[in-house]
Amino acid sequence: MTHAWHDVTPGERLPTEFTAVIEIPTGSSVKYELDKETGLLKMDRILYSSVHYPANYGFIPQTLAEDDDPLDVLVLCQEPVDPLTILQARAIGLMTMIDSGKKDHKILAVAINDPSFNEFVQSSDLPKHRLNMLRRFFQDYKTLEGKSVEVDDFQPAEASFGVIESALQRYSDQRRRGFQPYQRH
Repeated sequence: MTHAWHDVTPGERLPTEFTAVIEIPTGSSVKYELDKETGLLKMDRILYSSVHYPANYGFIPQTLAEDDDPLDVLVLCQEPVDPLTILQARAIGLMTMIDSGKKDHKILAVAINDPSFNEFVQSSDLPKHRLNMLRRFFQDYKTLEGKSVEVDDFQPAEASFGVIESALQRYSDQRRRGFQPYQRH
């Protein structure tokens, strides 16, 4: 069986363009996340707040972020994308959160094969209201769980490139040491 994190190629035009694996479709209030052992998705929870994901949410395969998860990506496109769908995306920005004391970067991207979004190259190209909605979602979605997060403003696409490269390198270093993150025992 193919493992969505370990066996999917992250892309050939990194760090600007990459493969994204979608976990949560736009509009969902179900928090799905990768089961690191099996590569399948598991339902983590239904969001406690009356909010829904404002973009398709997933990860870049073969990355390891500072929070010990695959690197998160928000992919803007016209339609909700089914969970475990692979799509080609281009980074247009970066949003950094502090969640449970750890940096939690979110790459903002557009679906390359969506004609309504594929011309955006910087987060600043988007309507300001769209950026406010994205940021506000992450400020609010854990409030009724009694948790708080800090959310920075969006940075330009170039700020995401180093984060992507570091996450790819962190994953590669783990593999080189003979340890596959969260491999089956």
